[in-house]
Amino acid sequence: MVEGRTYRGRIFAAHAVLWVFIALVMFPLVMVVSISFRKGNFSTGSLWLTPETFSLEHWRMVLGLPVEQADGSMAPSGSPVLLWFWNSIKVSGTAAALILLLSSTCAYAFARMRFACREKLLGAMLILQMFPLVLALIAVYSILEGVGRWVPALGLDTHPGLILAYLGGVATHIWMIKGYFDSLPVALEESASIDGASAWQTFWMIMLPTSLPIFAIVFILAFIGMIGEYPMASVVLQRTEQWTLAVGANSFLYEQNYLWGDFAATAVLSGLPITALFLACQKLLVSGLTAGGVKE
Repeated sequence: MVEGRTYRGRIFAAHAVLWVFIALVMFPLVMVVSISFRKGNFSTGSLWLTPETFSLEHWRMVLGLPVEQADGSMAPSGSPVLLWFWNSIKVSGTAAALILLLSSTCAYAFARMRFACREKLLGAMLILQMFPLVLALIAVYSILEGVGRWVPALGLDTHPGLILAYLGGVATHIWMIKGYFDSLPVALEESASIDGASAWQTFWMIMLPTSLPIFAIVFILAFIGMIGEYPMASVVLQRTEQWTLAVGANSFLYEQNYLWGDFAATAVLSGLPITALFLACQKLLVSGLTAGGVKE
């Protein structure tokens, strides 16, 4: 009986800790969603959403619908949030796909091929990724400015230029995919080679289908990291119509007036593609994080 009560007590304590942890995680999200549906821009008043303070004015602004002005008339919001949203998805999706392409091919070379300075290159990439991207802002700005003189489409204030800057963070993903490739048995490739497959056919028809879970994880992590990225995007992109959602959302917070309601609605909007991506790749994520590589 005593052991049974002790066991139930431990279960109760574990559940209590989990509920407290979930509450701490959910509290900021609930508050942001609440502020996005709250009337006004949260300059005064209570944090909590009530029937008296409920309003869709911030979401009307985000969706490009007419908003009520101070004199009671309806007029366009003037903030191209949906354009910023599309810019973010376009830049993040393209950059994540290119990062996946580069990191998967490089990781295969590091995992299966032997060449000079292989270990030194791996170590150098790891060391370079220890420095935050902010430290390279001036260098990236100078490089894109110089590239823009010869190829304007890849220069400053362009989405391809920003994507090019984002590709510099590929080393972390190379290490991640290489670790997954190392867990795959070499016998798979040896069998394909005996059957007459070339190195490219082995990579395309054997390694890629087997590694879909880790590819999904890398794509999602890269997408999440770039859709909310602000420092690099704010330096590279200058015109309002070129801004991503993170840069555009920051324009609602200026010294004279902090538009917290508009900012919260924009922040919630930025989380929608991430949620959709997680739901679409849920099975691949679960198998990639739990199953690991194929065992011999």
